[in-house]
Amino acid sequence: MFPAVSLFDNFLQRFFDEDIAEENERMMAIDVIENDDNYQVIADLPGIKKDNISISMDDNELVIEAQQDEKREEKKGSYYRCERYSGNYRRSIFLSENVDRNNIDAKFEDGVLEIVLPKKEPKPVKKIAVK
Repeated sequence: MFPAVSLFDNFLQRFFDEDIAEENERMMAIDVIENDDNYQVIADLPGIKKDNISISMDDNELVIEAQQDEKREEKKGSYYRCERYSGNYRRSIFLSENVDRNNIDAKFEDGVLEIVLPKKEPKPVKKIAVK
């Protein structure tokens, strides 16, 4: 209806989205998939070594932590641009209480972490007789 307002709104949205994106660049990207018999968590961790990844499960909170080693390179001159991140990544995911904590499996290959969290077998429904 008002194209000028629409263009201004788009400009403002892009402006604020760019600021948000810059602050979130260090957050690992994840997918959480619920299948019939398990949950699957896939996290992108490019450049991270397997030994620098920690996974824990406390109650129904899955915590993934990773550390990117600081890049120490001797260079003559100063940086024109420095975008490679060194530091810690951490994500928490709250899952249902029906996770079988004893059979969680994780594998890391080509910078992608895949965690499979099997679901517990559903408890049978107890029928109560009416007297």
